[in-house]
Amino acid sequence: MAIGNPEQARRRAAPRLGRAPMCVTVMRPMSMRHAAIAVAALVALAATPPNPLVRARQLYNQHQYDAAIVAAREARQRPNLADAAGVVLARAHLERYRISDDAADLAAARETLASIDTSRLLPVDRQDLTIGLGELLYFDGRFGAAAEMFAAALGGLEAAPSAAHELVLDWWATALDRQAQAAADAERLRIYARVLERMETVLHAAPDSAAAVYWLAAAAAGCDDPNRAWNVATAGWIRAPLVGGHSASLGTDLDRLVQGVIIPRRARAAAGGGDASQAEAALRAEWDAIKKMGIRR
Repeated sequence: MAIGNPEQARRRAAPRLGRAPMCVTVMRPMSMRHAAIAVAALVALAATPPNPLVRARQLYNQHQYDAAIVAAREARQRPNLADAAGVVLARAHLERYRISDDAADLAAARETLASIDTSRLLPVDRQDLTIGLGELLYFDGRFGAAAEMFAAALGGLEAAPSAAHELVLDWWATALDRQAQAAADAERLRIYARVLERMETVLHAAPDSAAAVYWLAAAAAGCDDPNRAWNVATAGWIRAPLVGGHSASLGTDLDRLVQGVIIPRRARAAAGGGDASQAEAALRAEWDAIKKMGIRR
């Protein structure tokens, strides 16, 4: 099944600006808007009509969540499909909740997830279940636990980085970012150091990971290292066209991060407690010049 985009969940759950002055994500973080990547592989039934479980997965991947719910409920009537269909059903309800904020969908997802017999799931369904549980924890505001769940899901995806890996990586970092916003300074630094370390590792294996490029810069800012955050964001802007289909969104997200977080912090550090307005204006001019550099987008 496709992995849900965390963007709308982040936007709805984000605290008021200024409530957590040390938070990095005062704008929308890096996210892939239209990816529909199968985490649970669709069963190849080229010679036979698709069963309701296959149909439910296909509809989910097409973002047709109402129809996916209907098909998944049909599949739940078949004992041999019931538990795998429950995963699809719960994930579809979670996606509807992410979009509409209807508490009934969240309740339905929670009830369905609790009813699944995990011993009857294939490994790929268990992977999807893990992601669904992570989303449920995130929507419940249990961001640290959600991050641990997404980390478990990432373990099964890192052997062959893919768009699915990108989205779970983004969910994981977003959950930790939300946890950091409510943490004391020492804990906040520890959390962002964890994000920083993982993104460095990911970029060594997958240098075209847009999520890792964004979160490396964001985590450096969260670690109170605005100079490194600036350098990472600059390099990320220049090489954004190399990340393929996510070039435009990465450039937009990096620009927001630099304008909203990195420049003000770097200017304050340069001012040494004095008036930072002149330093900030110079940095904004420098950033505008950087944005004119690089290879064609």
